[in-house]
Amino acid sequence: MNRQPPPRRRSARIAAAHGGGGGDTTLRERILRRPDGYIGSPEKRSTQTFWINDGYYMVPREVTYRPGLHRIFDEVLVHAASNKRRDPSMDTLSVEVDVVERSVSVFYNGRGVVPVELVDEERGVYAPEMFFGHLHDDDEEDDQNKATNDGGGGYGVKLANLFSTEFIIETADGCRMKKYKQVFSENMGKKSVPHITDCNQGENWTIITFKPDLARFNMTYLEEDHVTLMWKRVVDMAGILGDSVQVEWDGVRLRINSFNDYVRLYIDSPVSDRSGAGFPRVYEKLNDWCEVCLSLSDDGHFQQVSFVNGFETLKGGTHVDYVTELITTHLMNLLNEHYEECNFNVDDVKRYLWVFLNVIIDNPTFDSQTKETLTTPPGRLGSKLELPKSFSKIAFGNGLIRRLFGYRGPLDAKTGVSSRD
Repeated sequence: MNRQPPPRRRSARIAAAHGGGGGDTTLRERILRRPDGYIGSPEKRSTQTFWINDGYYMVPREVTYRPGLHRIFDEVLVHAASNKRRDPSMDTLSVEVDVVERSVSVFYNGRGVVPVELVDEERGVYAPEMFFGHLHDDDEEDDQNKATNDGGGGYGVKLANLFSTEFIIETADGCRMKKYKQVFSENMGKKSVPHITDCNQGENWTIITFKPDLARFNMTYLEEDHVTLMWKRVVDMAGILGDSVQVEWDGVRLRINSFNDYVRLYIDSPVSDRSGAGFPRVYEKLNDWCEVCLSLSDDGHFQQVSFVNGFETLKGGTHVDYVTELITTHLMNLLNEHYEECNFNVDDVKRYLWVFLNVIIDNPTFDSQTKETLTTPPGRLGSKLELPKSFSKIAFGNGLIRRLFGYRGPLDAKTGVSSRD
């Protein structure tokens, strides 16, 4: 039986199309009053340790930040990066942060998420306005289910509009040869008349410029820690997108050409115990939805760096658990075959691993609006993964066997281990 949407949802859509404020006022005010349920907390989070890029490597650093402000920036950045999946011809992603003007600008090329065309001729509403500036009650369901910023109807990038004093969308549609610009202000409470001009055929790009409503985050300026986190996330994107996309920060291109290059920023960091030690590292693109790099942890505690559809899952989740279980089980069995008397278990192996994981999955689900932990069941992550033999490299030589037996010094050619100190 087809379930008809309740009248309230239909009313929200009508109100969104009618409203000069770009959406249903009640819904808009509800989100602004209760931001925790949509962007995470707007309050300052106590000092937390992040891996931050110092210009050369990733280094651990304590930062203080507002999760909600970080989230709205992330929504715009991930929206821009995901255009690569919508249009493989995309080859540029550029981010500029103007601390003085308290504004952020994100540029990406390729066909935009929506065309420059009327979707409601009677009211003069164009597709970019509907996508970036209209809230609907049923967006909430879509956002919970999709949470990918892949062009679905979820809140996504609209949250940056809603929590900004000014939000400007500019896009060129080379198919229709039209360029579109519109300015939203006062937390999506006001909007300008769209300015539409001609552009060249094949000219496709989008610029999103926004000024976060800092007062809602109890801030008066863009604090250094927040800008540092923005910079770090742009570095993340360079690793995720690879050499087919030129990623820039304030006009300077980042020289990171692959996810494997990105992982080196951690493993080769001067603060890492492995720096210059020649510890093994294995990178594999396992299939079209998963790439993984494996090395050894610094301190005998399991470590992970992971991403889902461009979002950084700081606390890991089901994707990390699934891949790590495959790897640890494989390595445990391999070691037990060679050292039958040891009877290693999964925990013995896992504690020495550092897993770097980048996945793209359909309709991911997370434990909260900050998207720090993936909760999608393993059965819905994608096709089954098969580990190549290359992962065995981690077990021997300078790998796990040294850590498990506590050996140091030159290796014995026959046993694969070395003498005890």
